[in-house]
Amino acid sequence: MKQDLIVILDLGCPNNAQIARSVRALGVYSEIYPAGFSREQFGQLANVKGVILNGGKNRQVDGQTVQAPQWLLQSGLPCLAVDYAAPAAAMTLPQWPDSEEEIQAALRPFLFDVCQAAATWNMENFIADQIEAVRKQVGKEKVLLALSGGVDSSVVAALLLKAIGPQLQCVHVNHGLMRKGESEQVIRVFQQEMKANLLYIDASQRFLDKLAGVADPEQKRKIIGNEFIRVFEEAAANFTGISFLAQGTIYPDIVESGSGTGKSVKAHHNVGGLPEDMKFDLVEPLKFLFKDEVRACGLALGLPADMVYRQPFPGPGLGVRCLGAITAERLEAVREADAILREEFARAGLSGKVWQYFTVVPDLKSVGVKDGARSFEYPVILRAINTVDAMTATVEELEWPLLHTVCQRILNEVPHVNRVLYDISPKPPATIEWE
Repeated sequence: MKQDLIVILDLGCPNNAQIARSVRALGVYSEIYPAGFSREQFGQLANVKGVILNGGKNRQVDGQTVQAPQWLLQSGLPCLAVDYAAPAAAMTLPQWPDSEEEIQAALRPFLFDVCQAAATWNMENFIADQIEAVRKQVGKEKVLLALSGGVDSSVVAALLLKAIGPQLQCVHVNHGLMRKGESEQVIRVFQQEMKANLLYIDASQRFLDKLAGVADPEQKRKIIGNEFIRVFEEAAANFTGISFLAQGTIYPDIVESGSGTGKSVKAHHNVGGLPEDMKFDLVEPLKFLFKDEVRACGLALGLPADMVYRQPFPGPGLGVRCLGAITAERLEAVREADAILREEFARAGLSGKVWQYFTVVPDLKSVGVKDGARSFEYPVILRAINTVDAMTATVEELEWPLLHTVCQRILNEVPHVNRVLYDISPKPPATIEWE
């Protein structure tokens, strides 16, 4: 069924994602759009029941005050104006309340009394809509999926297997930036347990050659995104009838890549990093879901809980955790340290309780002492955070005995390392990843 839609127009509000999730929590579908959204683009949306004019402190962009377009204000659609000069007959709020309960209380009369939206947004309906949309988009063609084995690509795989079955061809690329044992696990789970069509490609040296000497994180992400497409284009030559590329793009990827009021947080490898001459059309069935919704979708599709709640892993892999220009020495250090951290978290019973934890190795050295002699080696930074939607995050307060164990194992077992640090920065102002 086609969901009723509430459009959230970003007019400077820093918490658009929270409002979108609050609307969805009440059973109504919502999407965020920039103030410069055109009339033509708006006209392509279906079942729009109302608009939230989401004003706030970020309304000044390049010296100009962001305004809602006049054609939208004159469209006759119900409007809820928040921290924004309201058009006639619009509901108004001076600002959003602080608590989720109060936000939902403020939204209910607008959604259900004014807009008369139907509370039909749920995972079962979302899956049914996406299966219908994928079948309509793809027809009888084949779809190539970049299957990393992470949560997002696993849920995409499950949804596409349900929608088009054997038309899906999965490709797992080992780009040399995987966690320890990752590729072996992907092959075992998807080939043996899920019975998916899976091609394994070891392109690790190819990626590392492309990344040699590249220190800028945005450039690294774009190189990795471009190279992925090239690898998939070459893989597609082994098959016939492939016209589509599926991706695990999710809503935070799009929101964080820039909305028009406020700066882009970072480019994601699957948003804005794709080559202009790409030969595939994209299939992105999860692109409007937040991370917690992706997990709910996976459970509704029948994926096992341990797969759905698997540790998040960025598309560029350890490439954004080996800070600066990647070297074999530091890449191996971050991979081995990460494996130790995951082992110790599992022993401590934290693997299913902490949302994400990983290690980072920066491109700097410090003085230390090893085996009674002066050393000049790298630090390993530990990161462990909790979040619901990946838009904000809090730091896990680890027990000292666990930190000591992880520290001693890394210092004893990982070459070229003489310090272990714990990052206690929340998001914001920090991001989850370091690059």
